Amino acid sequence: MGVLWKLEPATAAKHRLYQRYLDAWWPILLQTSQSTGYSRPRVTLLDAFAGPGRYEDGEPGSPVFILDRLLGHHAVDRMHLSPRRVHLIFIEKDRARHEHLVAELVSRFGPLKDLPVRVEVRRGEAGRDSLAVLDELGAWGHPILGIFDSWGSVNVPLHVMSRIARNRSSEVITTFGPNWFSRREELNADILDTVFGGRGFWTAAADELGPDEKWRAWLRTYRDALRRAGFGYQLQFELVPRTGQPLYLVFGTGSTAGLKAMKDAMWKVDGLDGESFRDPRTRGAKADGQLDLFQAAGLIDDELAELVAQRLGAGATTVEAIGEWLLAETARWMPKHALQAARQMRQDGVIAVQSPGKLTTKSRISLQAQVRA
Repeated sequence: MGVLWKLEPATAAKHRLYQRYLDAWWPILLQTSQSTGYSRPRVTLLDAFAGPGRYEDGEPGSPVFILDRLLGHHAVDRMHLSPRRVHLIFIEKDRARHEHLVAELVSRFGPLKDLPVRVEVRRGEAGRDSLAVLDELGAWGHPILGIFDSWGSVNVPLHVMSRIARNRSSEVITTFGPNWFSRREELNADILDTVFGGRGFWTAAADELGPDEKWRAWLRTYRDALRRAGFGYQLQFELVPRTGQPLYLVFGTGSTAGLKAMKDAMWKVDGLDGESFRDPRTRGAKADGQLDLFQAAGLIDDELAELVAQRLGAGATTVEAIGEWLLAETARWMPKHALQAARQMRQDGVIAVQSPGKLTTKSRISLQAQVRA
């Protein structure tokens, strides 16, 4: 791969997701309280596979749009940016791409030392050097967002994720390229051991033979790894562009606020230029890139119905519990969608309401017996 390459549709859609998420993430962490002052003295964003800063046709790479959207954020006046308070770390392994990134940032923003935030552009390897740079900059004890967005093999050791997971108010995003799941034989098993936490945690995924199940098995395995690392919540989702190959993302966070912010970002991006987000659990539902159509028509999305039926397959529960499960376990659905789903599925004869009275979030529901059979 050369210094620059073409921006793929899935990557462009992923960048829109990052932008929307960061638009919410920065003010949550940086806006100050009049009564208590700085609620978080330091915030660090780590982009561990930074790239050269732009693509062949001039589109900005992640370091450029991350810095640009932060400095131009509508709430920037309330964030009280300072080099001591806000750290952006960009790590790039390739020498030529690293040099290009530095030049790109300087050409767009001027001398980095003069910016109102600290920008560190390091030549290094994500798995080997991320923790050392976070140590050096005193990031621990304050919120960190780690973006591990490689275009090749994911080779970041699980102990890196564990250290970030144990740090308060911290999150990670990891991406897998479209060919990652079909090229396992090219990876050293010892590397997989470090990524997943040991041989016993990933061999079942490697043994999966079904071509349409292999990527699900690997995503589930990596999600389990982030859970073992210490992230209380883990989202897995498939980003499906209108053209080209899909991308797969796993998000780890310790808070429901993080889950809601990520899903809000998905709903704002979904449907632009035909891309959509799909939950890996679903097999019958088709992602159509038009998530809001079912609401406008008073109907529910096929994926939502399939997921609720899967959850009810484990036994009867309340609509409220379904909503909590949708938030914590599914790629894009929110608690508010549980009642919408229950109403439509009752009308369609798919579920039974076990509680008397009006259907509410407190109602207990189950699959109809014939559906389970």
